[in-house]
Amino acid sequence: MNGWRLFGLLAALLVAMSLALLAMHAWDIEGIRQVIRATARTSLLLFVLAFTASALAELAPGDLTRWQRRNRRYLGVSFAASHFIHLAAILALAALDRELFWKLTNLTTIVLAGTAYLFIAAMTATSFDRTAAWLGPRNWRRLHLIGGWYIWISFAVAIGKRVSLDRFYWPMAALVLAAAAVRLIAMARRNRHRPALGA
Repeated sequence: MNGWRLFGLLAALLVAMSLALLAMHAWDIEGIRQVIRATARTSLLLFVLAFTASALAELAPGDLTRWQRRNRRYLGVSFAASHFIHLAAILALAALDRELFWKLTNLTTIVLAGTAYLFIAAMTATSFDRTAAWLGPRNWRRLHLIGGWYIWISFAVAIGKRVSLDRFYWPMAALVLAAAAVRLIAMARRNRHRPALGA
């Protein structure tokens, strides 16, 4: 499956998963917390798939990585859908239990995460041909490069804070580090080849 049909399927699965978790916990606070945890994981997976798509296609060309690169836009928009469900669940928690909400977060985290959401919104809005053309290729690349790395940093910080508290976060931390390594290796490879091409 490719394109917007892929996005439609992933979005439907994300909504179904969230509703199922809420229903399993009688739509209470614990259900909301389960949605927050689950969408944090789906967001990370979808982000990594979009973030590494071009790099993996360069470093390990094959049917799977070509599919990943071909659907990078739709994986990125699916990540945005997952993370906005995540945000909706956080806001629901804040509305229903402010004391618990402030035990789990602080103003600094809210500012940093809020900036990440601004990048996600801007990158999603420019994931369509018309808006991308309006922004221009150079500005589009700059926005998606800076935004992508800022979101990566957000995941790295959020997961890094929890690694020492729970072994469950170790695979997630490894995935975040692997995503950066893939991007940086591909970037270094491209930079090595440029002088040779110029010569």
